Order: sequence, then C-alpha cells, then structure tokens
Amino acid sequence: MPALLKKVSTITEKGQVTIPKSVRETLGLGYGGRVAFYIDENRRVSIEKELDEADDDPVIGSFLAFLAEDMEKHPEQVQEFPKALLEQMAALTKGMHVDLDDPILGDVNI
Repeated sequence: MPALLKKVSTITEKGQVTIPKSVRETLGLGYGGRVAFYIDENRRVSIEKELDEADDDPVIGSFLAFLAEDMEKHPEQVQEFPKALLEQMAALTKGMHVDLDDPILGDVNI
C-alpha cells in the first residue's frame, strides 16, 4: 500500500525519536500519549496510538452495553440476517480482504 505521508526523524544518541507534528496530529497524540510499534515479516514498522480503556468512546460503549442488555432481556427478538441480505453482502465484498484490527485512516463519514 502506498504511503499517504512520509516524514523523517533522526535517532538521538539515547535512541529517541521525535514523532513529527503531522503524525502526532493524525494519530491524535498529545503529551503523555502512548504509541505501539508493530514490525511485520518484511521488517516494516508501523505505529499506532495505544488506546487506554479511558480513551474509549463513552457513547459507543454505552450503546453497545445497551444492546447487550436488551438482547439478554429479549432473546426472542434477536434474528438472523435474511438469506438475501447475506448473499448481497457476500457479492459486494467478493475478493476483498478486511482485517477488522486494521486502523481506519483518513476521514470517515457515517
């Protein structure tokens, strides 16, 4: 995948690197922010913001908790997707590989 942005930093004598401002802003990092480094089999390194549980979106967390509680209270209302919808989803995503753990890059319109 081609890079959207390339920034270069120099490693200090202590082995430290400054994360460029544009990268910090993109990741939503501020003072005291934590990052995770990943190295793949080709020795490519990626960096992600390390999320603390406190950073989780409280609205989404509350909504998911509500859904879980409602499904427990009313299991008879939980239904499978209709077969036609499953087939349509399969057709629309045929040949696509999606890793649900990959970060979402760029703006997202919901």
